[in-house]
Amino acid sequence: MPRRKPSSVKIIPLGGLGQIGMNITAFECNNQILIVDCGLAFPDEDMLGIDLVIPDITYLKDNASKIRGLVITHGHEDHIGAIPYFEKELNVPIYATKLTMALIENKLKEHGILNNVERHVVTHGDKVKLGIFNVEFIKTNHSIADAAALAITTPAGVIVHTGDFKIDHTPLFGEAIDLARFAELGSKGVLALMADSTNVERQGYTPSEKNVGKRLDSLFAEHLKGRMIIATFASNVDRVQHIINSAHKYGRKVAVEGRSMVNIISTASELGYIKIPKNTLIETDQIKNYPDDQIVLITTGSQGETMAALSRMANSTHRKVSIVPSDTIIFSSSPIPGNEKNISKIMNELALKGAQIVFEDTHVSGHACREELRLIYALTKPKYAIPVHGEYRHLMRHRELAIEMGISKENAFVLAEGDILELNKRQGKITGKVQAGGILVDGLGVGDVGNIVLNDRKMLSQNGLIIATVTLQKHGNVILAGPDIVSRGFVYVRESESLMEGAREVARDAVEECLERNITDWARIKTKIKDELSNYIWKKTKRNPMILPIITEV
Repeated sequence: MPRRKPSSVKIIPLGGLGQIGMNITAFECNNQILIVDCGLAFPDEDMLGIDLVIPDITYLKDNASKIRGLVITHGHEDHIGAIPYFEKELNVPIYATKLTMALIENKLKEHGILNNVERHVVTHGDKVKLGIFNVEFIKTNHSIADAAALAITTPAGVIVHTGDFKIDHTPLFGEAIDLARFAELGSKGVLALMADSTNVERQGYTPSEKNVGKRLDSLFAEHLKGRMIIATFASNVDRVQHIINSAHKYGRKVAVEGRSMVNIISTASELGYIKIPKNTLIETDQIKNYPDDQIVLITTGSQGETMAALSRMANSTHRKVSIVPSDTIIFSSSPIPGNEKNISKIMNELALKGAQIVFEDTHVSGHACREELRLIYALTKPKYAIPVHGEYRHLMRHRELAIEMGISKENAFVLAEGDILELNKRQGKITGKVQAGGILVDGLGVGDVGNIVLNDRKMLSQNGLIIATVTLQKHGNVILAGPDIVSRGFVYVRESESLMEGAREVARDAVEECLERNITDWARIKTKIKDELSNYIWKKTKRNPMILPIITEV
């Protein structure tokens, strides 16, 4: 009898590779699709005016009838932030743990679609059947509560997806990661491991959250006078719980500042993930009713974000809190790559106001370092390694680590967004590509700002704008008014009168030359004005402003 061709599974990352953020992966087998995570990315500096970036889900829209469900590993923005946009297009049932689901529901509520979306809350250890896929949620540790790894059973084999994770044997609250389950899966046979690459360049182990707990406690003991202002990630519920516990122990009231912080703390305390002792929480307005040494303020803005609460305090635009020299400000987070400049700017502004700043040993990462990754490989013993969650250099480094752990070179894959990786028990190979990438969101506009608009914004931001207006007589080749020259962000007009006068003459000559040659096509006249003005301004200033000719007829 001929050997049956083994079943294959396709793994299609639509985001989250080659960058930090926008995680979303499709698993396809026997004409059915399972989706894991649906996050957003924050815009780069050159994406002027863009609020956020969401994944391009064209492939999923084209194959909507095959989709069986959306499974979420944890509640960080880069894993849940794009769900409302996704659900408006596809309306797929969502499966997630309790806290993760509550944070997703907040988002769906904001977008007015909460009641349209089917939602299922799961607990660690649950197995969910979605078509031919069987998904098990496994307890892991991360910098947000309720994080899960996934064991996805397909006809081709079991795929283990770690989500964002670290191995914390002594978490401050809750259970440690379920390593025994990873080992059981490994003994039965794992087809592929998709593991977090964020900290793969760091040797050793990520320290335990307990270390931060001790450090924060000692800071409370040292700073008995003056207010304490602690900036951390809103989503780090355990960290916030520890700050509340220490505040209660040292007789301080806690105020919470920053929209995301207020939202997450109220959601987490409703669900019992944060327990706040009676009479500990106060409104920010009430701070003035207590002496400074009885106040702790938990705030957003540890990354130097311009609109966050801490930034507003630093530059004196916060309505309720003014920094004074007796304040101690603790940064309980590490800089996200690219934010270092903003953070040092905020620290400098706070230091200028006389406040004491503390940032050493006040944070541990939520991601696994090299030794923890090695342990997960040793336990799961996968046939294929597919590094996820990281920039290209992280993915490459992770591939090297997988090969060191005994994965053969041809079975360790560094994928790009949109690649189709086809795996079965015999072999794995990249067999094609689908449309993938980021879609820019600006205000309410989704995808209406692309490269051309961004290039225009860039040019305007760097070189300014010149508008040349001219009024022509209808049917008669005569200039009735203008050309008038208006400048925005190019030169200060009052101090550059001769330059502007020269520009006016150049524009007038250009229009007159067109009229003399009986050129009445507006597009050609505008091009002539543009070219002549551009040459003149470049010669005089060595600058290239955007030039907009406007013609009207009377």
